[in-house]
Order: sequence, then C-alpha cells, then structure tokens
Amino acid sequence: MQRYLIPIILSAHMSVFGAQAAEKPADSVDKPAAEAPAKEATEKPMEPIVRDGSVTIAGKKVPYQVTTAKIQIKDDDGKPRASIFHVSYTRTDTKEPSTRPVLFAFNGGPGSSSVWLHIGLLGPKIVKLPGDGTTAALPPALVIENPLSILDVCDLVFIDPVSTGYSRAEKEVKADEFHGVDEDIESVGNFVRRWVTEHNRWSSPKFILGESYGGVRAAGLSNHLQTRYGMSLNGVVLLSSLMDYATIQPSRSNEISYAAYLGSFTGTAHYHHKIQGDRESLIKESNDFAFGEYATALLKGNDLDAAACQGLAEKLARLTGISATTWLDHDLRMDPTFFRAELLRKEGKVIGRFDARVAWDTTDKSADAAEYDPSYALSFGAFSSAMLDYLGRDLGCKEDQPYEILSRKVQPWRWTGGNQVVDVSDRLAKAMADNPHLRVLIMGGRTDLATPPAGTAFSVRHMRDLPAGVRSNISTVYFDGGHMFYLNPPDRTKCREDLIKFIQAGNS
Repeated sequence: MQRYLIPIILSAHMSVFGAQAAEKPADSVDKPAAEAPAKEATEKPMEPIVRDGSVTIAGKKVPYQVTTAKIQIKDDDGKPRASIFHVSYTRTDTKEPSTRPVLFAFNGGPGSSSVWLHIGLLGPKIVKLPGDGTTAALPPALVIENPLSILDVCDLVFIDPVSTGYSRAEKEVKADEFHGVDEDIESVGNFVRRWVTEHNRWSSPKFILGESYGGVRAAGLSNHLQTRYGMSLNGVVLLSSLMDYATIQPSRSNEISYAAYLGSFTGTAHYHHKIQGDRESLIKESNDFAFGEYATALLKGNDLDAAACQGLAEKLARLTGISATTWLDHDLRMDPTFFRAELLRKEGKVIGRFDARVAWDTTDKSADAAEYDPSYALSFGAFSSAMLDYLGRDLGCKEDQPYEILSRKVQPWRWTGGNQVVDVSDRLAKAMADNPHLRVLIMGGRTDLATPPAGTAFSVRHMRDLPAGVRSNISTVYFDGGHMFYLNPPDRTKCREDLIKFIQAGNS
C-alpha cells in the first residue's frame, strides 16, 4: 500500500496516507503519482524579508518580527543541495531572546507545506473559517489576527520540506534525493541545526511539533538531532500523528488497524447521534473491547464459530451504529472507507476522512466506499488562497514558481528498505532513553478517520525499549474534532492551553 499522508488534508495535517506495500489504500485522497519530476532549479537563496507586527493574545499586545527566508543546506563538501523555505516569528520585547523557547513546526503528507499549522493554529494570523470547522468558507478566504497563537510563550519556525512550499532542490541535484523517510529527516534536521546556529539559539529550549506524517518526521528528528548534532530537545508534540503504519493499513495479514479504528468509529457514531450515552465512556469501552475481546477474536480467523461471530457483531453494532448484519457481511472487519460511506447512507451523506464530523451529500448512494472526502474539500481552497494572499500582500514574499501547498512531486516516496512497514517509535524511545528530560505530548481528535488516536496509543504501549523511568514523560490529550481538530474553535482554545502548559513545564 502506498503511504501518503497529506495534512489537512492530510490535515496536513489531516493526513496520512501511508502504506507500505504495493497496493494503494482505497481511502487515499492522493491522485495517481505523476512521473518522476525532472531536476528542479532554484535561484540563489532569497534575501530574508523582514516585517514587524503585533498580535493581541490574552489581552496583551505581543510585538514580533516575522522573517520569510530560505536556508541553503549543503553536503559535506560545501556543495549546495537544497534551499528550504521557512517563515519564523520572534517576539521582540524579550530581555533574553537567546534563551527564549523556540518551536519548529511542520505538517505531513509526505508532500505538504506547513500552511495548516501556520495559519490554522499556531501563528499570529489565522484563516477565517465559519462555525465549527465543518462548513466551507465563502471564497476567497483571508487571514485575521489569531488571539490563540502561542507566540506569547515561544518563538515559531514553520518549515516547508524540500519540494513543498517554496523549498526546492538545487539545480544540479535531483529532487527525489530528499523524498524518503530518512532523507527527509536528515534534510529537515540539517535545516534545524542551521537555523539554531544562525540565530544564536543553542541556549534556547527547543520543541518540535509535527502533524500527521509530520509525527513520523518529529519522532525521527528527536533521535537524529541528538545523535548527529548533539542537540537535545525539550519536547516533541505529535498532533494527529502516527508512528507505525501498521495501525492505519487494514489487510488480511494485519488485524491491528481494525482494532485501532474502532474507537474513532464510536466517537464518530456518537457525534452523528447513531449511538447514545456518555461519549468518553463509550470510547473507552470501545477501545478496551477493540484491543481485548475483539482483537483476540480476529486472530482466530476462521476458527471463530457462528455464535461467537453473532455476539461480536451485536457488540460492534452497539458501539458503531452499523448493523450487526453489516458487520457479519464484512467478516467483522470494517475498513474506514466503507464506514464513511455506510454510517449516514440512509441520509444520503458521506462523512469526511480527516474530520468525520463533516457530512456532505454523497454522489453515489450505493457505493461500497466513500467516493470523496468532504473534510478535505472544505479546507484546501480556503487555506491555499489565504496563505498565498498573506505571503504576498502582508509578508512581501512572491516567487515565479508556485507555492506547493500539497505536492505530489514527492512521489514515489522511499519508505524503508526491504519489505518492512515504517515504524519510528523505536527512534523516539531511544531519544527519550538518551535524554530523560525529553517530554512528549500526543494530541488526537475523536473524529479523526485518517490517523486514529488509538493507533498512536498502541505504538506507545509497544515501545518496549522505553525505560520505565521516562514513560511518565509521555502525555496524551483528546479533542472533539478530527485530524485538524483546531478548526473547531473550542478545540483550538483547549489546544493553546495544552501547548502552553507543555512548553512551560519543559522550560522549568
């Protein structure tokens, strides 16, 4: 299966389309990969463009300097390899800027720019969306001041990996040299090192936040930065992320993902009033059942008798709003693409992959799988137009080449050698073992059908190399929305509170 995680869309966030074998997941929003791109040429790194601004957060004015620039990364011989575009925000009224916390943020894909986190959650400007994040904005969407930015407590650096945003491989370098799990971690790690060095921030507490596939990158970076550059991080945030692709790739030989998705099915069914009761209690019951009785039953395969199947189907129906008959017809195993088409089939609606709260009219009431993702559709255009307007009109940054919001030029992505499924949880465990002060915050949305929170929880439970003394350094928080839960205003408020608490605790 192809592993493609597009952020908000992916969710950039919202996304994770990943896979590791040869088949493409039916639920992927990715289009067929284009032919391998030719060499991408870039000009000499742009001169930094600096602007002054201010934002009111928690009733206080926060002055800042915003810089759009590119950092050119080079090989060991000094030959330029790529220019990485980024936008950084530094507060200007601090007494000791060299010791102020700094957070590096990126989305996922692979192939996504950092637009989703930049103007969707963290930055001083935010895209204006109506309601609770389930309704499309009237075009063109624009940015407004973000009173929930975390710029008051830490500086921010938004990174566009090579072939996304305005980041490009240099003229004599093939872009696909950066299109792989390890190659991506290496190039982004090199960027972080260069930014920290050029801005005299080695004495600053350092945090990394990755959304969707960005969580794979963040987990890898936590270890790479330590072992390659001696840079110990204070914290890593995995937002709507995953570490092990086995948790999102249902197949005949992989029962784990069926269990991982069940809690998200329950949260989604509750939101759409297909089941009744206390949501948190139902989700806990669902996850306990999923990784207990249900997982045991799936492992029995054809040895499971008819009476046991019927009992399991009835429990699954109670927890998901999908009839026992349908569960039996699907051999007790339900792919999220079918669930998205089935839950509101009678109402003629299809629900979103990145945010299952979003329900739009279906184009095929008889389809066995959701034919499109309405949660992707409502976000992509709004974020694209708002980001390009902000970059050009407010920040004064314009280039001849297109700003790649979500680039398919990174395909085919190199996942691992051999026939392995990508799992970076061991890298995060090693980083925490070597740096016992490293803290990890996991954030998940209850209606995320791209990267179910139970999948990340499974990965954490199976970090067997993680020393017992640092296991309490990992904390998890949940939100009402989906992959990009921060499009829901109450979730955005809670997210700011959780991030501030995490950063300040890691800086004490």
